Amino acid sequence: MTQNRDHRAAAYVAFYEALSPSSLDDLALVMHDDIRFKDPFSDVTGVDAYKRILESMLQAAPDIKFNVHHCAYDGDVCFMRWTSAATLKRLGKDPWVIEGMTELTFASDGRVLSHIDYWDASTQFYNRIPVIGGLIRLIRRRVSAH
Repeated sequence: MTQNRDHRAAAYVAFYEALSPSSLDDLALVMHDDIRFKDPFSDVTGVDAYKRILESMLQAAPDIKFNVHHCAYDGDVCFMRWTSAATLKRLGKDPWVIEGMTELTFASDGRVLSHIDYWDASTQFYNRIPVIGGLIRLIRRRVSAH
């Protein structure tokens, strides 16, 4: 790992761990204008499109917190292991905890050019929604190898 890579990931981690409506004004400091963001729900390009996703997420889960546990590098790619926790206004009072991985690539200026999240939306999200969760559990039992 080079010092430059450490700094790029550190700035991005700090941004996410302090994410709030007021921090969205700092997006351009850590994200390239042409950032690609992909997760189980979205696949967008451009900082404005990504900002709209973050704004929507912060409206639905204003108390969301991210905790990055580990960063690892392979060439110019950074992999982050993280946990997010939030209360979703429309889906009850119990906290929702999501564990996932992110693959980051950086532009030549050090800002994030690509942010791709990997996490299991089936077991960590849909499974907790009434009716849908029951269907997912039924399907999982039917296709299970045991």
